[in-house]
Amino acid sequence: MSPHPDARALRDAIVRGELSASEAVEQSLEQAQGEGARLHAFLVVDAEGARARARELDARRAAGEDPGVLFGVPVALKSNLCLEGVESNCGSRILEGWTAPYTATCVQRLLDAGAVPVGMTNMDEFAMGSSTENSAYGAARNPWDPTRTPGGSSGGSAVAVAAGIVPLALGSDTGGSVRQPAALCGIAGFKPTYGRVSRFGLVAFGSSLDQVSPLARSVGDLELALSVIGGHDPADSTCLEENAPQPELAQLEGLRIGVPDALLSEGLDPGVRARVEEAIAHFEAQGAQRVAVELPHAEHSISTYYVVATAEASSNLARFDGVRFGLRAQGDGSLDGMYAATRGAGFGAEVERRILLGTYVLSAGYVDAWYRRAMKVRRLIAGDFERAFESVDLLLTPTTPEPAFALGDKADDPVAMYLSDVMTVTANLAGLPAVSVPCGFTREGGVELPVGLQLIGPARADARVLGIARCFEETTEHRRQPAPRVAEGGAA
Repeated sequence: MSPHPDARALRDAIVRGELSASEAVEQSLEQAQGEGARLHAFLVVDAEGARARARELDARRAAGEDPGVLFGVPVALKSNLCLEGVESNCGSRILEGWTAPYTATCVQRLLDAGAVPVGMTNMDEFAMGSSTENSAYGAARNPWDPTRTPGGSSGGSAVAVAAGIVPLALGSDTGGSVRQPAALCGIAGFKPTYGRVSRFGLVAFGSSLDQVSPLARSVGDLELALSVIGGHDPADSTCLEENAPQPELAQLEGLRIGVPDALLSEGLDPGVRARVEEAIAHFEAQGAQRVAVELPHAEHSISTYYVVATAEASSNLARFDGVRFGLRAQGDGSLDGMYAATRGAGFGAEVERRILLGTYVLSAGYVDAWYRRAMKVRRLIAGDFERAFESVDLLLTPTTPEPAFALGDKADDPVAMYLSDVMTVTANLAGLPAVSVPCGFTREGGVELPVGLQLIGPARADARVLGIARCFEETTEHRRQPAPRVAEGGAA
């Protein structure tokens, strides 16, 4: 049985009786334990729970119960989301074996719509990274070329969708952690307006930046996912007091597209630049207008982001203090022995680096020079967007400065790795909705690699951004079936 490319198509096939929820889930589990294992997409495959859930759905359907909009659809969850009774280890040894005592709001809404979680996906430890190489359990691999990164930190979720294991997955996006892997894996990923989706049940990294975000192989499925997981949640005080947005009709005729030309110049891979320019030309051919815009403070976005994000991480991760989490039975019981035992089950190098940096920028004597100054620049960045949206309907940029890079290429150079997010962090700093959609391929080293196009809209304009992205998708040929299966450790 071939994988279904869309959540809608799969749900409709189940409702029509072409296959059962159990059959759909069994197919997904087989792929998760086969192709998913080869690409290291999952940290936990909950086969028993998924099968039980599918059997329950089939029984409810047989009893005449109306199916939900995601009835029987297998989904994957990033390992920093809580699903009661299932291990959510955040890609860290410090949480190895920890099972969630409750279910995240966004996950519960998927369950209420009839979805079936099949497992928890690989990720950079505590969502800190851009390649999944910071996972304590080993890196995930890009389905287009397993020698390359799928991106991060939601790399496992992107792989699960791109490889056809599930049609829909959830990740978290703090500085581009859904859009960047979506671009590198040739699928669609959407970061909603901050507060659009409840963060209750998401293990926090940077609380003012984090946003639960869906990944799919079509923009239509992103719209469907947002309509399910979005909306007010009294358990999250930062959640917008609005209903989830519904899909909007959109057209490209008359659309004003702001293009920050500075982001199409230095440091951009030639193949990525060519595909993005072709995408802009396509918009213009459909009646859109290209408008040059300036984001004068965008050049400070990476440094601002890594001050704000690490400061918040330092605070959020203080709970993992080796008393309640991380201790193991080994050791002689002495303080020194417990410390030595904890080091083997504690934070990885990147998480330690960010905690130390965050602690430093919040420390007495430095908080004004670093953290408070970064917050001022953050407000300037948000102001740049507000002024830009006075003259344009949305902004267009590449999602990433380059296609998927080889595993190991940036592992020893944290700054080079941080620059992978240079196109995406501004939307998080300003709390804006942003989507990445495929816009073609470029060849590198004899390998055809996907390129992503990013569309950014004003705050709360989630439906408009997705509607325009859907128009682009429907009028181009860039949307494809799941990535081709390739030989172990090699390229297609």
